Amino acid sequence: MPEQGQTTVPHDVHVSWFGASANADNAAWPDSAMADSAFIDNTHNKPTQHGSKVHEATDTQANHHPSFFRIYRAFLTARTTLALVLLSLVSGSWMMGVRPPWWIWLMTGSYAIVTLTLLATTSQRNRRSTDQQVLRPRQAMASVGLDLLFFALMHFLTGSTVNSQALLVLPVLMASVLMPRILALGVTAAAALTLLAAALLQSTESNNIATLMTQAGLTGFGLFAIAALASELSTRLAKEERSARGSLEFARQQAQLNRLVIEEMTEGLMVVDRQGRVRTANPAARRLLSIQGLTPPPPFQLQGVPAWQDLVKAVEQALGNPQRAEIGQEVKLHFDDQGQRDLRLRVRFTRGIASRTSEDMCVMLIEDLRTVRARQRTDKLAAMGRMSAGIAHEIRNPLAAIAQANALLAEDAASATQQKLTQLVADNVARLKHIIDDVLAVAPGVRPLAPAIDPIEAIVSICHDWRSTQGIPLGEADLIDIDTTACQGAPTYPHIKIRFEADHLQRVLVNLLDNALRYNTGEAGAISVCVRWLPSVDPAGMLMLSVSNDGAPVSGDTERSLFEPFFSTRSRGTGLGLYICRELCERHGASIDYRLHPPPVRHRNEFFITVPIVPLGPTPYSA
Repeated sequence: MPEQGQTTVPHDVHVSWFGASANADNAAWPDSAMADSAFIDNTHNKPTQHGSKVHEATDTQANHHPSFFRIYRAFLTARTTLALVLLSLVSGSWMMGVRPPWWIWLMTGSYAIVTLTLLATTSQRNRRSTDQQVLRPRQAMASVGLDLLFFALMHFLTGSTVNSQALLVLPVLMASVLMPRILALGVTAAAALTLLAAALLQSTESNNIATLMTQAGLTGFGLFAIAALASELSTRLAKEERSARGSLEFARQQAQLNRLVIEEMTEGLMVVDRQGRVRTANPAARRLLSIQGLTPPPPFQLQGVPAWQDLVKAVEQALGNPQRAEIGQEVKLHFDDQGQRDLRLRVRFTRGIASRTSEDMCVMLIEDLRTVRARQRTDKLAAMGRMSAGIAHEIRNPLAAIAQANALLAEDAASATQQKLTQLVADNVARLKHIIDDVLAVAPGVRPLAPAIDPIEAIVSICHDWRSTQGIPLGEADLIDIDTTACQGAPTYPHIKIRFEADHLQRVLVNLLDNALRYNTGEAGAISVCVRWLPSVDPAGMLMLSVSNDGAPVSGDTERSLFEPFFSTRSRGTGLGLYICRELCERHGASIDYRLHPPPVRHRNEFFITVPIVPLGPTPYSA
């Protein structure tokens, strides 16, 4: 059974060992560019396009220098060299006083001119077809046919004075390698018949027919043996080449798949050499190494940047203790704007080829520590989710009974002490109901697709309602500032739509406004609500809603626990506000995060939500 990706070759036909299948012809041999691309990072803005350029360059190089034409040119060069050698021998004989016949000059000179012309025209020809596997009839006549005719005439005319039988090996070899097997055997048979005919003519002069015919027969048998061996060898090499090209194509597809997986990884990956030079860095790693945006594409030097000193020290420590480095360690990056980022670093090493003791490359796996801790919390809370929802449902029934009983007791409360106690019970019952509602809000379950709403109208309405509820007056010294002008650059403006439940959006925004009201300075414009459009891979872009305040900056320990459940800086806080905000955002395909701006910025504390914008066109559900 033929292997997949290979062309089945009949046993009676030989297509030369350069005759790969059509699919294999399109595969290129590895070169330096492809070798570098397997290790050096190509994570530019369009890495896939860059990688395809490398492959296109490799394919172009292979198409301009296919195996068949290279070996064909090698045979033509050998013919030309032989023709020049014969012409030199004739010229040398003439210079030493031996006068060769005129027909020797004519034959060797004509043969040299023809071989030089064919070699020059083949070198300058633009080969449009790269799937040629055997010599075309015109090429065969101009090369193999001409050689066979010239060497036969030389053998007939020179007779026994010059042993020119060995020259017939060249057209036999060329036909065996570059022509179908049947034609190659035909060329070999013609050469053997030429030898026999020449021996028969020579025997009329020397009366030694037995010896001459025996020599011619042995030489012809040797030519057949050479043709058969060369044909068999070329057949096997053809199979190996087709297999190698198929493996190369598979390896190229695997390399493209690996590059795609690395670029889409949420975990940062970098490859650093022993000189601290970053050879590879995926977008996640470049994002983690910068406080905003991405670092420049590799290669770049890891040393020399003050913010990365702790990372460099961690790598140096890992070189001293590789086993401990695989477990992982925590690293802090301190940036110039007083911002910092906590990372979890794991290091792996690749052993060099030349040395068995030194580690040549360092593979660094980087994660945001907040993401790691969030994942750990998610793993811990996953098993408790359904149990918490069940407990909340079970608590709701006796809690309603307690509230009803307390209401009956409040009706009969006569003294001030009894009224105070019943009010205390009512307040705590309300607090427990609020906690139960929060737990059930984030309980897992399948929910229908959220409606497409107008975010600008919804956000402005929620802010006005919140202002009225908090009793904040409207005027020049307004405490809250709402800005939606940055949305005008959106392609879908003014018909911007996002998929979000209106009550969920209200709950998230009100929670953020309550936090901003709790920690602001109380001056005019202390709270800033900004809605802006951001470009993204999706043509519709992203919508970012930010709520900022000018209060004291959040400490590092508090920032790491902002979105943890049951974490609160207030004594009577439930600690579920920001946690529920994050769960509701993730439920609608949005994300929420916090960032601290440098001191020159007034509103340093900023919570921002990014949500995809619904593209223009009919939507399944609009509101």
